[in-house]
Amino acid sequence: MHTLIAALTFATAIAFAVVPVFTQPFTGFDPAQLPIPVERLPIQPAGYAFALWGLIYLGLIASAAYGLFKHAIDPDWAPFRPWLIISMVLGAAWIPVALAAPVPATVMIIAMWASALAALLRSPATPYARAPIGLYTGWLTAASCVAASTVAAGYGLASQNTASWIALAIALIATITITRKTDTLAYPGAVVWALIGTMIANWNIFPAFATAAALGALLLIAIALGRRIEAQST
Repeated sequence: MHTLIAALTFATAIAFAVVPVFTQPFTGFDPAQLPIPVERLPIQPAGYAFALWGLIYLGLIASAAYGLFKHAIDPDWAPFRPWLIISMVLGAAWIPVALAAPVPATVMIIAMWASALAALLRSPATPYARAPIGLYTGWLTAASCVAASTVAAGYGLASQNTASWIALAIALIATITITRKTDTLAYPGAVVWALIGTMIANWNIFPAFATAAALGALLLIAIALGRRIEAQST
């Protein structure tokens, strides 16, 4: 059974990476699909930041392949695989849904994040498993906050700026909490990458938000390094 689940993890990782090739590119929710059109929230990173998906896909495939051929029956690798499979299956279906309906897509990406987080917290203490999942979960932390704030603004639950400030606070609180529970720098690193993209996107149009994103990134770096030093000293 362990070998079957390991093989399924590998196959799902490949499918997750291949599906975007056969779909339209996703560049954000269509403003016309929301009651109040939202072109781009301050919380949304600059476009270049989304290139991280390439590294995420490669990392998940490489990790799944390594797990299949080296740790197929290793009991330490078993607990996280079902959760990761669930997240990647949702991820494979996410772009078509996001192109059609923002609200279901937002629910889906939060579910992707929750199941990825469950996988991260159950992953073995080796970078071959934990780092790729950490990178994936970290990016989903940021992406979930962007999606939720876009829908909130699009349905008039908050202004675009207020929704972005709330999303930034939630992303930082979640990342700090999760970083204290895991020893991989990949998780906070992905959020820092997103925050840097947010800083760049807002530098000339919303300096206060850009500054907050930069300070948030520095805070996460300090906490992550402190957590690593603490883990190595125990």
